[in-house]
Amino acid sequence: MSEFDFESIKVKALEQLKAGKSLLGKDGAFAPLLESILNAALEGEMDAHLTEEERESGNRRNGKMQKQVQTSMGEVTVSTPRDRNSTFEPQFIKKRETILAEGVADRIIGLYAMGNSTREISDWMEENLGNRVSAETISAITDRVLPEIKAWKCRTLDTVYPIVWMDAIHYKVTDERGYAVTRAIYNVLGIDRNGHKELLGMYISKNEGANFWLSVLTDLQNRGVQDILIACVDGLKGFPDAIKSVFPDTIVQLCIVHQIRNSIKYVGSKHQKEFMKDLKLVYQAVSKEAAEAELLKLEAKWGEQYPIVIKSWQDNWEKLTEYFQFTAAIRKLIYTTNTVEGYHRQIRKVTKNKGVFPSDTALEKIVYLAYRNIRKKWTMPLANWAIMSQQLAIKFGDRFKLF
Repeated sequence: MSEFDFESIKVKALEQLKAGKSLLGKDGAFAPLLESILNAALEGEMDAHLTEEERESGNRRNGKMQKQVQTSMGEVTVSTPRDRNSTFEPQFIKKRETILAEGVADRIIGLYAMGNSTREISDWMEENLGNRVSAETISAITDRVLPEIKAWKCRTLDTVYPIVWMDAIHYKVTDERGYAVTRAIYNVLGIDRNGHKELLGMYISKNEGANFWLSVLTDLQNRGVQDILIACVDGLKGFPDAIKSVFPDTIVQLCIVHQIRNSIKYVGSKHQKEFMKDLKLVYQAVSKEAAEAELLKLEAKWGEQYPIVIKSWQDNWEKLTEYFQFTAAIRKLIYTTNTVEGYHRQIRKVTKNKGVFPSDTALEKIVYLAYRNIRKKWTMPLANWAIMSQQLAIKFGDRFKLF
């Protein structure tokens, strides 16, 4: 090994400091210094490995294998010594290890979590470390999060959740045949007894349906959930029955906003503004009785023109009006699925530039990593939770004890 020219590195470092340039990254003065240290360490490991006993068995040095290693100080070339018996296992830089600094891998995962493409991450690597990294390498690095996802999906949950929202978000994924197909990610977002948001689960399926929701609910039960006080869902057919089959005492509130959206689609454009004004009197009434009176007025005025729309409200009435039995603060929280839809909007900010994901695993990785960033902000309980939790404790008695 040629002698390391420390003086030239020192001169280069001083020049870069005077010029205000970074000593790290591409063309930085420190990369050659680190490279020399790493190679010296590997040589030392080989010397320690080739004990007298090893040499007597016929083992000896057998050349070197060069590889590029990414470090926080830039890309370096290391020459890993080899031995004849192939028993040398370097520990300082392990075989097949191409990322020395955990900080580099963490940065790549962080960039991926923010929705950056593999090309954008590779650009960052080239700018900061002096070398582009392949999509395969980036994928392998981000795969480090898969065991964490598996453990997260299997973790034990609380026994009781006062409020839970359930909804799906849809993406395109390339299937095993190479076709772009739709995948639904089922998200269960809950409020724990202390008023903090918690994503209870994230499930990928080929489509959204009551049967799959049944398996989701069963999984929640298997992981320790014994009771859900209020479940807020969209109008998916069979969804309330699926919930009741697993958690029979749960109050199921259908999303008013979903019902409104579905209704207005079947109202003529020239009537929509007036119809919405009348409909608002129904769902914003002070009580269920007042709402029923307004629904009768709505039917009298619009029933002949839009019988299917009115019938939809009548058929779903009981599950649309569960929120009336609660105070204004809790009503506002549960009469729509806005809470989980707000979460979905944050996820879409990260995934908006993705066209078709190459696999279900790639989709799951980026959505989980985006969630991991979002949950950092979930440090405070919901506003007015101290009051709302007491109201829920009074309403549900032994099912929701504060103490």
